[in-house]
Amino acid sequence: MTWPAAVPLATYRLDLEPLSVAHAEEMVSVLGDPAMHAVIGGRPPTLAELRERYRRQTGAADDGSQAWLNWVVRRRDTGAAAGYVQATVHAAGTDLAWVVGTAHQRLGIASEAAVAVVTWLTDNGVEVLSAYVAQGHSASEAVARRVGLRPSDETLDGEVRWVRRVSRAR
Repeated sequence: MTWPAAVPLATYRLDLEPLSVAHAEEMVSVLGDPAMHAVIGGRPPTLAELRERYRRQTGAADDGSQAWLNWVVRRRDTGAAAGYVQATVHAAGTDLAWVVGTAHQRLGIASEAAVAVVTWLTDNGVEVLSAYVAQGHSASEAVARRVGLRPSDETLDGEVRWVRRVSRAR
């Protein structure tokens, strides 16, 4: 099956750039705050770890069963990288994730970036979108609501699966 490739996207305040290994240099500081990892889990990546992760994420699934679409979110006012949005596209739908560095939080950046990605995905035929959100994480719940996701009864590792099904006029 042929999957879409990430393309540059833009909003009023943001540019979303398809991920490249070269982004690791800049993103290591965005993802480096230990306080952020207290919420999302894990620890801040080293530059070498992030380069390797980005090498994997800019490739394709070995069996072609899915596409890994990743964007670095850049603020137009400062030119700074602020975070990222991920979309894993597969036959059952698309799994979304978003992370914004602590220096850029509470500005609506995650919502604005996620809306741009979801709009592009649905314009390109994606009909089922989902994201796992930590229970009670109000900021991520707000982003999920903003892109039309609703909580389901499904949980995984303490996170609730939020889902949106796009109906197409036939």
